[in-house]
Amino acid sequence: MQYVKLGPTGLEVSAICIGAMSYGEPARGHPYWSLPEPESRAMIRHALDLGINFFDTANMYSQGSSEEILGRALKDFGNRDDLVVCTKVRHEMRSGPNGRGLSRKAIMTEIDHSLKRLGMDYVDIYMIHRADPQTPWEETLEALHDVVKAGKARYLGASSMMAWEFSKALHLQRERGWARFITLQNHYNLLAREEDKEMHPLCADWGVGTMIWSPLARGRLSRPWGEGTARSQKDPYQGMLYAGTEEADRAVVGAVQAVADARGVSMAQVAQAWLRRNPVVAAPIIGATKPHHIDDAVAALNLTLTDDEAARLEAPYTPRYDFQGVSDPKVIKEISERVGIRPADS
Repeated sequence: MQYVKLGPTGLEVSAICIGAMSYGEPARGHPYWSLPEPESRAMIRHALDLGINFFDTANMYSQGSSEEILGRALKDFGNRDDLVVCTKVRHEMRSGPNGRGLSRKAIMTEIDHSLKRLGMDYVDIYMIHRADPQTPWEETLEALHDVVKAGKARYLGASSMMAWEFSKALHLQRERGWARFITLQNHYNLLAREEDKEMHPLCADWGVGTMIWSPLARGRLSRPWGEGTARSQKDPYQGMLYAGTEEADRAVVGAVQAVADARGVSMAQVAQAWLRRNPVVAAPIIGATKPHHIDDAVAALNLTLTDDEAARLEAPYTPRYDFQGVSDPKVIKEISERVGIRPADS
């Protein structure tokens, strides 16, 4: 396994992160693709056996079941001192007041609930799942700083938002002397490259390492065009992420297949090897539901694409609108109606 320093820190993480959104009791979350506990434990153990020490979950995944399953498996199979565990806060966990968002009350409540479900004294990285336009940044960032100072988290991270929002947060953290975001989780792959315009240059300038969610575009980059999976066919988020770009996307997928065939490797390996060419990428987040998903990610670490191969993969891409930087539901609704697609929450 290869390990990298995450962002501007000395924290060592495997160059692959296992995304635990795929692990959780189906009745509590995603019945078409999430795995119940026995199957989830097998995936987590396989990852640990291969040297992966980086795991990502969130309080909302399968209504807390993901945290519970991940915590029990890591306790049974891993060494906590070697592991780097991330969880997130922001989305709704219960109806009624203060059941969601990034207020001080919500953050302080949810970190305790997450630690209880994980069975841990601390998480390594506590992340905001999105920005919260209804709460002042100062309130959110000071509360996160206090979570770190209380020893409940070692570091802080964020997930998809607009570059100007992330810049504002980073400047406030530096100005006030608060614990800063060391990593950003964002949507980036050969079918979604909009982060290269503003967010990735910002992260490079601040030394923030990115963790890539949906590195295989919900499986579109791992198989020939038209071969769907249960998730790609049933995931309501799919339409929002990849709407209106089918012609260009088909060409990109065809290029991935051609490079993979010429190399004698899987398409997934090629798509993930392309990510590693970007120095701001620390690790892709792999939603592994089968052992070969993890094996492909590990194999991709030893695959280096040529400049000509990368150019071939990148040539068919066309710019598109990416909702993942938008946190204001009113803006999402307005844009959705304008472009004719239905938004969904993450």
